Amino acid sequence: MIKERMLWLLKIILAPVLIYQGKQVRKNTPRLPEAAGLRKGIQGNGVKQVRLLILGDSAAAGVGVDDQARALSGQILVCFGKEFRVEWELIAKTGATTADTVTHMQSLPSATFDVAVTSLGVNDVKAGVTKDQWMASQKKLVCLLREKFKIKKLLISAVPPMEMFPALPWPLGFYLGLCSSQMNRPMGAWLATQADCEFLKFNLPFDEKLMAEDGFHPGPKLHTLWGRQIFEQINRHFRT
Repeated sequence: MIKERMLWLLKIILAPVLIYQGKQVRKNTPRLPEAAGLRKGIQGNGVKQVRLLILGDSAAAGVGVDDQARALSGQILVCFGKEFRVEWELIAKTGATTADTVTHMQSLPSATFDVAVTSLGVNDVKAGVTKDQWMASQKKLVCLLREKFKIKKLLISAVPPMEMFPALPWPLGFYLGLCSSQMNRPMGAWLATQADCEFLKFNLPFDEKLMAEDGFHPGPKLHTLWGRQIFEQINRHFRT
C-alpha cells in the first residue's frame, strides 16, 4: 500500500514526464461523442416497481458506444424481466467530477427514486482532486441522494484501474492507477459502514478488446458485463 506522502513525492519526481504524456494523450486520443438515445423512460408493467437513477461521467453517458441501449443504462435495463416495471433516468456528462455532479443535482427539483447507481472518479483523478476532497464530495453526494431524492439503495462504482487503460502510457497510467487505488480504499471502508450503500468493486475482466476505440472508455461488451453486475445487485436488494 503506497502512502499519500509517497504518492505526492512520486508526482513531484515524475512531474515533467506526467505533464508531457498528459498533453500527448489529450492531443492523440480520439474525442468520442456521448451515446445517442433516450435518457429517461418507463420499461415494463410488472408487479415489482423500481425507480432507478444512474449518475456519472462519460462512461455512464455511453462515450464509446453509439446508442444508450448498448451503454450502461440500456444494459442494466435489458436484464429486468417481465415481473418489473422500471422508471429510470440517466444523468451523466462527459468530464463530470463528483463535485460537478453534486452541484448539478442540487440545481434539480426534488424527486423520488428507489435505487441510485453512480459512476464517478476518473475525472476527479485526472483533475488532481485529493483523497480528502474526493471523500468529502462523495459523502455530500450520498447525503443529497438520500435526502432530496429519497434513495433507499446506493450502488457506488469504484474508480476503475486506470493503469490498465490502453490510452495511458507508462508511467502516466501507473501513476493514475495508484491515485485510483488511493480513492477506492477510504471509499470502500466508509461505504462498509453505511447500511444503505454498496461499493461496486471493479472485478470485471479488463482486456484491450473490451475497450472503446479511444482506449479510455468501455466498449459494448464491457458495458454488458458492467450492466449485468449492477442488475444483480439491484435484484438482490429487491429479493430481500
